[in-house]
Amino acid sequence: MIHFQQATFLKSAAKVSQFPEDIGSEVAFVGRSNAGKSSALNALTCQKKLARVSGTPGRTQLINFFNLTEEVRLVDLPGYGYAAVPKAVKNAWHVLIDKYLTTRKSLKGLVLLMDIRHPLQTFEQEVLEWCSKSHLLVHVLLTKADKLSNSAARTQLDKVAQQMEQYGEVASIQLFSAIKKRGIEELREKLSKWLLDL
Repeated sequence: MIHFQQATFLKSAAKVSQFPEDIGSEVAFVGRSNAGKSSALNALTCQKKLARVSGTPGRTQLINFFNLTEEVRLVDLPGYGYAAVPKAVKNAWHVLIDKYLTTRKSLKGLVLLMDIRHPLQTFEQEVLEWCSKSHLLVHVLLTKADKLSNSAARTQLDKVAQQMEQYGEVASIQLFSAIKKRGIEELREKLSKWLLDL
């Protein structure tokens, strides 16, 4: 197992030339601006301020890299959706993310975050389709599971899992709540296998 609690900030990148050296292995987190990406990263690493949490969705405007070891990293991609920024800036984000996803050899998989109450919107379907075609592993976190009862959350999990079958074996899914610390160990086990190539 990887010691996620040892995560440290490495650097932020606004362009490809600023990415760290493409060696080792890394997993990237992606999701809509209100999906709870920063909260999930902080819960995963048992750190309150590793990833910046904001009341204003879309504050992550750069690709942020975090070291777990010298050659193992977590990556926080800019949130998609509600950010109150000019269209030109959003377009630049999309180009940067596309460059990252299509050129990064050390990328082992994506963690795709969806609010359990509003899953599988257009952006999320596009990510899943791209991962399927690219044969890139993708693990879905149905975040904010604490907003539903246990039975309702399980029902939603089963429903979304069934809808995701079309994307094949690259895709997996689980319930997650940063507030209730639900699903953290399951996520750590999944990411350890990816990052260690088990």
